[in-house]
Amino acid sequence: MTKRVVIVEDEELIAKSIAFALRREGFETEIARDGETALRILRERPADVLILDLVLAGGLTGFDVCQAVRTETIAPIIMLSARGAETDKVLGLERGADDYVTKPFSMHELIARVRAHLRRVEFDHTGAADNVRRIGDLTLHRVSREVTVEGEPVHLTVSEFALLGLLSERPGEVVPREDLLARLWSPDFNGETRTCDAHIRRLRAKIERDPRRPRRILTVRGVGYRLVP
Repeated sequence: MTKRVVIVEDEELIAKSIAFALRREGFETEIARDGETALRILRERPADVLILDLVLAGGLTGFDVCQAVRTETIAPIIMLSARGAETDKVLGLERGADDYVTKPFSMHELIARVRAHLRRVEFDHTGAADNVRRIGDLTLHRVSREVTVEGEPVHLTVSEFALLGLLSERPGEVVPREDLLARLWSPDFNGETRTCDAHIRRLRAKIERDPRRPRRILTVRGVGYRLVP
């Protein structure tokens, strides 16, 4: 099935260039020039991937759109911005973005990231033999994409689910940040470890009783994280 990418970008030339490159690769595309239009389009027909500029014309910023959409969809969100400040990247990731690309960017890199995120969506269809994983009172169903904590369902995004899935492959073991970055984003991803840390914070907010004092996902300083019962 053809995957649909919605591009939210107020600079017409950039938006059309991204759409053209994606269509050439076999994707279906739709462009929104402002945040309000983007929300209407996405609610009428959800996207498989959302490419979202941080600075938009009109009243809503990319941060606003990201936060609003994240409550309604698990689809990957790739945020674009001319800003390169680390605080902007972290804020975007904490609002629900899955990835952050700074302008100017390579179209080849952007398409590679779109494909990488779509591959992650297929994470839970790799086989039923390892369908259910249980780590203490946390249960992860790979095929149905269901996660429960103490018997209660937890709603995770694609990236959060994949991150938890990777940690659950090696329960009790330390998984280096570099391994998580390479496997979740792409083998040649050059992102900062802050990207991984921001996703861990979002995941902890959903599966920990007290995210400030985590008991399930523990930090091993200078190395990475481990998932424990």
